[in-house]
Amino acid sequence: MITNKLQAVSAALLLGAALLVAGPASAAVRSAVGEPLQQAMAAAAKGDYKGAMSLVEKASAVADRTAEENSTINQVKTYVGAKSGDASIGGVSAVKTKLANDYNAKNYAAVIADGNALQAAGGMDAASAGAVAQAYYLSGNKAGCVKYVKGMGGMADETTLQLQMKCAYDTNDQVSQRDALQQLVAKTGKAEYWTQLLKIADTAKGLTDHQSLNIYRLKYLTGTLATKDDYINMAQIDLQLGFPQEASAVMDKGAAAGLLNDDRSKKLAALAKQQSGQIAAGQAAAVTAAKDGDSLIKIAEQQVGAGQAKEAVTTAKNGIAKGAKDKEQAAIVLGLAQVASGAAADGVKTLNAAKAGDGAGPMIVGLYAVYAAHPTTVGGKAAPAAMAPAKK
Repeated sequence: MITNKLQAVSAALLLGAALLVAGPASAAVRSAVGEPLQQAMAAAAKGDYKGAMSLVEKASAVADRTAEENSTINQVKTYVGAKSGDASIGGVSAVKTKLANDYNAKNYAAVIADGNALQAAGGMDAASAGAVAQAYYLSGNKAGCVKYVKGMGGMADETTLQLQMKCAYDTNDQVSQRDALQQLVAKTGKAEYWTQLLKIADTAKGLTDHQSLNIYRLKYLTGTLATKDDYINMAQIDLQLGFPQEASAVMDKGAAAGLLNDDRSKKLAALAKQQSGQIAAGQAAAVTAAKDGDSLIKIAEQQVGAGQAKEAVTTAKNGIAKGAKDKEQAAIVLGLAQVASGAAADGVKTLNAAKAGDGAGPMIVGLYAVYAAHPTTVGGKAAPAAMAPAKK
């Protein structure tokens, strides 16, 4: 895509130059205009761009110019400026055109230099920046490619972010791969990017069962929980950690997808439903009896899994106020409850405030922050608001 755009710019420039070399002093262009323009072309060919522009100005000073003469003057002026590649002579367009020509000539070191000049002139755009990123990649400077695309910020489009991801993979830079994928999720909402992002998260060292469950939850929420083993493993961890209501919702969804019709799956689903009833029956008493913040966070987590998002927000806030020790888990539970209750903006704030630091914990919080910021664009359709139908 980038190459096509640059080739179009280059082709237009060369076509214009060819026409001019053939002789701008045609019947419709008087010699007073045409001769200095031909001299300007010759000067530009020798690298005397300032001299060429002086000759263009000489042609521009001729009185009573016709429309065709003005058009020819502008063509030569554009050609000289573009050939110079100097913003002080030909403006931003000159640097852009030089960048295009250098890219098409596979002079990648020059493209990178052109990019610096264009940035300094204040004329950088997404297409030019994408070409510079490609130049880093094609010249073999993968680390430079990653650094450059990161510096582009919001200017990087999907193609350029894919390039960052590839360069990061080639340099074994998992953090930058994840950064690119997070931006791709934010820009496109495509399930394929969530799948890759969560696959990277799965490989983090030292994941606890609870952290693994948090990753499974994101797979559920983003529509990337795909296989029978995914559903079974998530439900089993749910039951192990005391979240049978969520386990029951997961098993129901897996069964509806036609993946969990065997006897073992049916027994697991029945166990989840049985334990769900027990948790639901004793939940009010559990809230009253909770002695510390972490106990309340666990109850809020159960409430989210049961589709009781608004109740979970209140319980989680109380847990945090009582000094829950696991700050990251508390932020995930409250943030997810806020998103599920329709307060996504609050969820983003909660999660962004807790994602700083290194290791698996902050990384997972950061993934939930990405989800909270784009909860209704997953795979191009609305994401589920909670693990189970909302409480009626």
